[in-house]
Amino acid sequence: MGRDEASAMRVAAVQMTSGGDVGANLRQAEGWVDAAAREGAELVLLPENFGLMGLHARDKLAAQEEDGDGVQQAFLARSAQRNRQYVIGGSVPLRSGDPGRVRQSLLVYGPDGARVARYDKIHLFRFTQGNEDYDEAKTIEAGSAPASFDARCGRIGLSICYDLRFPELYRRLGDLSLIVVPAAFTAPTGEAHWETLLRARAIENQCYVLASAQDGTHPGGRRTWGHSMLIDPWGAIIASRPEGPGIVVGDVDPARIAEVRSRLPALAHRKLLSEL
Repeated sequence: MGRDEASAMRVAAVQMTSGGDVGANLRQAEGWVDAAAREGAELVLLPENFGLMGLHARDKLAAQEEDGDGVQQAFLARSAQRNRQYVIGGSVPLRSGDPGRVRQSLLVYGPDGARVARYDKIHLFRFTQGNEDYDEAKTIEAGSAPASFDARCGRIGLSICYDLRFPELYRRLGDLSLIVVPAAFTAPTGEAHWETLLRARAIENQCYVLASAQDGTHPGGRRTWGHSMLIDPWGAIIASRPEGPGIVVGDVDPARIAEVRSRLPALAHRKLLSEL
């Protein structure tokens, strides 16, 4: 879809405090997806691990689904079709070729309930501080291919949580109207870097960024940062939710993207190292 053909589109990010019960998490998510639909959202983004934040990292192995079949995938398809909107599941644990690891898969369903895109998380989080010790590579098999899809507002780039720290991923996706970042950022890294990184990705790509976060304390004591938000191409925060479950709603406007890029044509000025 070309820039001239795109038009404004209302989007929403859901903030959740997911726990270890998939059914309870899906019921919580369903309420917020429906609330976003009532606000006129044509696209709803659920956070990473919306269906399960278990006591242990390996809990996701018991909840893994075959690609195309499972309760989390059925929920996403049903929600999208019911509300005639795009629903993006921030991550669903899908079976990989390794019995000890899953793919952390972002899944996009269109208004007809059909899946339109899948992205497997490429960058796997590793962090140690005090009592917190995370190593996603122990239970997740990394993806290898960037992904995007086209909607009425233009091209939408897909990423998950830790991907946010790697700007080259988004450059590979080309001309974007919106970047989505479903996440379960830890409280320490979120407080230090979350907003800065989100605003940087919006500014350097001169597009909108929609971030949907886990928030609060989860089984095992893991604390996540929250602060779901929508950021415009100038880096301004349009809407945000610092704490607690709920939704963030705003518009992705291609006219605003065009205005920013016309006033400061940084993307047109970009030089590839191979050209120097």
